[in-house]
Amino acid sequence: MTAAVASDVALAVRRVSSPIGELTIVASDAGVRAVLFAQESLSAIDIGNGVPSRQAIRHAHRAAEQLQEYFDKQRRDFEVDLDVLGTEFQRRVWSALSEIPYGETISYAEQALRVADRGAARAVGAANGRNPVPIIVPCHRVVGSDGTLTGYAGGTDAKAFLLRHEQWRQPSLFDL
Repeated sequence: MTAAVASDVALAVRRVSSPIGELTIVASDAGVRAVLFAQESLSAIDIGNGVPSRQAIRHAHRAAEQLQEYFDKQRRDFEVDLDVLGTEFQRRVWSALSEIPYGETISYAEQALRVADRGAARAVGAANGRNPVPIIVPCHRVVGSDGTLTGYAGGTDAKAFLLRHEQWRQPSLFDL
């Protein structure tokens, strides 16, 4: 665990291994602020020498545990506090992402209808691209109208992995 400073707040930073590479979780006293992929730089969050609070460390630890459960197919939904920074429109878009059920996808146009209007598909795509907590807020579940996998902070290979991962279902008694 290392510390990061944003404004006057010391943030907890925790790195976790995953099937799509190392993930970095950044948390404040209020909740998880970011999940970064290996190729993303932590430098935008001003690393400092401050000591993060116990609460920030707890938020980062809880997110790490839940991400591990997700990758172990033991969790579909995340129950972590979030402390995301964004415009009102971005926060509305990110909130709508959380309503997309595990294992399902929607198009950018459909998401635009849910938060604004069909003509806002590009704005919705841009807001998705700025989602600071991918996987926890599942922007990977939004695809092109023709089903193509478009932009994703972790890369389209990671997006494809996450979508395949969510298609897995535990065999039921009736599958025997």
